[in-house]
Amino acid sequence: MKILVTGAEGQLGSAIRDLADQFKHFQFILTDINELDLTDSEAVTAFVNHERPDYIINCAAYTAVDIAEKESDLAKLINTKVPATLARLSKTTDARLVHVSTDYVFDGTTYVPYVEEDLVNPESVYGRSKLNGEIAVLKEAPSSLIIRTSWLYSAYGKNFVKTMIKLGEEREELKVVYDQIGTPTYAGDLALAILTIINRTSKEECVWKPGIYHYSNEGVCSWYDFAKAIHELSGVTCQVRPISTDEYPSVAVRPPYSVLNKSKIKRIFGIQIPYWRDSLQHCILELKKVD
Repeated sequence: MKILVTGAEGQLGSAIRDLADQFKHFQFILTDINELDLTDSEAVTAFVNHERPDYIINCAAYTAVDIAEKESDLAKLINTKVPATLARLSKTTDARLVHVSTDYVFDGTTYVPYVEEDLVNPESVYGRSKLNGEIAVLKEAPSSLIIRTSWLYSAYGKNFVKTMIKLGEEREELKVVYDQIGTPTYAGDLALAILTIINRTSKEECVWKPGIYHYSNEGVCSWYDFAKAIHELSGVTCQVRPISTDEYPSVAVRPPYSVLNKSKIKRIFGIQIPYWRDSLQHCILELKKVD
């Protein structure tokens, strides 16, 4: 059973790589830009046709939310056109595609956890590029599985957890917004969920049911709460002060509330989801091992 992973050097791709030993019956084809330039559709077509994977996990994404407002063409290329190409190829080669999307497809104007069928209304270039990627994937390959996630972090790459630890060690005070509410997602948990779905459906323990699903860790917090927990669990003593979004202007508009309802993925695929603070503690222990 071959699994092609794109964006293998990113947070989610690296987490999948770390779990590969737990799924020895799978052959992982781990690719990033050095192995496969996803913006070269001819190269991608040749690669997929040669490898003939059974599953494709698209972890590649343009995630610079603010910079995307100026680099809209690049965001559209990576977040919309690339998924469309992978979906088309998955259909022609009879592969199953798992594509990762985002909570930023919502405008955050409700205060009830979003279900998959709720109205989408992204208010940033990034969010629109990801939504259009979802639409393109389901148009090209309706048998695909799309997983929306939120506030992704890990021991790899750049993310909020590592930034808060670094800045907390350098400064006496930090200001973090308290009025944007969501749920952090540890990349290792999302990676395990994806591989569990693939494993169970490949063994017919449960049925592959295409469509859109939500996955984040359990629980709810603000970015301020998240920062406080990061410092508490990592032993950083920096003072963290809450501020409103209006006091921290950013180029891109972010949803003030983007909590995802995970009932569907738990019910259909039997996925168990850890509480966000428990997963944060695990990640911080991993970071300390690296140090």
